[in-house]
Amino acid sequence: MFETGIRQLRMAFGMAWGYRVNPRNVERLVEDALATLAEFGEPGADVGQLTEGPLSDPEARRHFAATGMRRTARRLAARSPFYARRFAAADVHPDRLDPADLASIPVTIKRDLIREPRAFLCPDAPPHLATRTTGTTGRPAEIWMSRYEMSLWPALGALGGVLRDDLRPDDVMQVNISSRATAAVHLDVAGCRLVGVGCRVIGMIPPDEALDALADTDGGATLLSTSPSYLGELETAARRRGLGPADFRLRRIDVGGEILSPSLAAAARETFGVPRVADSFGMTEVLPVSGRTCSQGHLHHDINLGLVEYLDLDTGAPAAPGALATVVITPFYPYRDCMPVFRYDTRDMVRRLPDDDLTCEVSGLPATGPILGKADHLLRTGPGRAVTPRELIEAVESLPTRPWPARFRATAEDGRVRLTVPEAAIDGFGHAAALRHFAERGLDVDLSLVPDEEAAALRPLRCDLRETTFVARPALIGA
Repeated sequence: MFETGIRQLRMAFGMAWGYRVNPRNVERLVEDALATLAEFGEPGADVGQLTEGPLSDPEARRHFAATGMRRTARRLAARSPFYARRFAAADVHPDRLDPADLASIPVTIKRDLIREPRAFLCPDAPPHLATRTTGTTGRPAEIWMSRYEMSLWPALGALGGVLRDDLRPDDVMQVNISSRATAAVHLDVAGCRLVGVGCRVIGMIPPDEALDALADTDGGATLLSTSPSYLGELETAARRRGLGPADFRLRRIDVGGEILSPSLAAAARETFGVPRVADSFGMTEVLPVSGRTCSQGHLHHDINLGLVEYLDLDTGAPAAPGALATVVITPFYPYRDCMPVFRYDTRDMVRRLPDDDLTCEVSGLPATGPILGKADHLLRTGPGRAVTPRELIEAVESLPTRPWPARFRATAEDGRVRLTVPEAAIDGFGHAAALRHFAERGLDVDLSLVPDEEAAALRPLRCDLRETTFVARPALIGA
C-alpha cells in the first residue's frame, strides 16, 4: 500500500507540474488497481482522482489549463519549427501567454500537417511509429509518435479502463477497425496487454466473418471495438442470419470516428444483448486527448491531458451555450512530445451545454452535445438555418427499411436539401412516405434515388476500408 501511495504521488506531481510521466509507474498503478479490485471489489477513489482529476472546480480548471498551455507553448517555441514561426508571427511570448491571448494564434488545420509534416517534428523526441488518418474526410495526414508516447498512452488508457470497469482481466476484445489506423490498434492491443485482456485484432473483414468470430460462444469476444458504419454492417448481417443476444458473449461495444445514430445504437443493443453502445471521441492528430459519452448522452472531453476550446463557427470566438461550435484541441506536454499540435481545429461540430445544468455522473467536467459532423459538411439552407450531418444520418437511419449504415449525398439548393439515397433505402416504403418521414424531422428534402450498386460512391465510410481475406473468395479450381 505504501508503494502504491508513492506511485500515485509521482503521477500526481507529474500531472500537476508537467514533468515527464514514467510509463512504467503508470503500468504499476494499473497492477495496483487490479490487485485492489480483486481483493476489495473496487479500485479505490484515490486512484480514480489520477484519471478524472480534481478539476470539478472552475477556478482550478482555469489555473490547470493556463499552466499546461504555457508549458506546452514554451516547448513548441523552442523545439517545433512550425510553431516557432507561428508564435513569432503572432508576437506571442509563451511565458506570458494567457488564455485571453489565444485568439491571436491561428488555429492549426489538417492542411498544415499535410503541407509540411516535417516542420511539426520535435528533434528531442525521435519518431518511432507512423500512423495515418483514414482519408474518409479528405487526403490523409501522417502522424509520427515517439517510443515514450507509445508506452505512456496505453498505460493511461488501461488505468482509466480498469477504474471505469471498461476493461476486466477476463475480457476478450475483438478489434474491427482498419489495420492502417496504427495508433488506434496499438492502443487497443497494448492496453489489453497491461490489463491481461485477450485481444483479437481482425480488422475490416467481411461482416459475416467478423460475426462468426463474435458468435464463438466459447472464445467469443466480450468487448467489441469498431466504427459506427461497420457496426451497421454487422447489425444488418446479424439480422439477416437471425442472430440474437443468446449467440454472443458481448457486454460492451465501443465505437468512434463517425456518427452513431440512436436507431442503430438501439438495434445493436437489442441484437447483441449489450446494455449500452459507448460512443467515444478520438482523433489521431490530437491523441491522447479523447472524449467519452456519459449515461445522459453528453460528450465530455478529457481536460486533464489537454486544452479543449469550443469556438463559434461564424465568429471564431468562444461559443455560447447552444451555439454551433468547432472543437479545438491542444494536447499538453508531456503527454505529447514527438509531433505535437497547438490549437488544432478538429472541424468536429458540437453544441456547448451550460455547465450549471449538468446532473450526470461527470457533471464536474464541461460537456457538449454529441458530435454533429464535420463543419465543412454543414448545409446552410437559409438565414439562421443549417442542417448538420447528424440530422441527415439520424433521419436516414431511422427509416423503417433500416438502411444501415446510411448511404447518401446531400447538398443545399434554393433553401432545400437535395438528398440522394440508394433505392433500397425506401424500398417497400415509398417516395411519398419517405418525404413525410424527413419532413417530420424538420427536413425539407428533394429526394433522388440511385441504383443500389452505386451506394458506396455516395458517401465514404470507414467500413469501406475493407481488408479482403481468402475466406471470402471462391476456391481455386484444383485447390
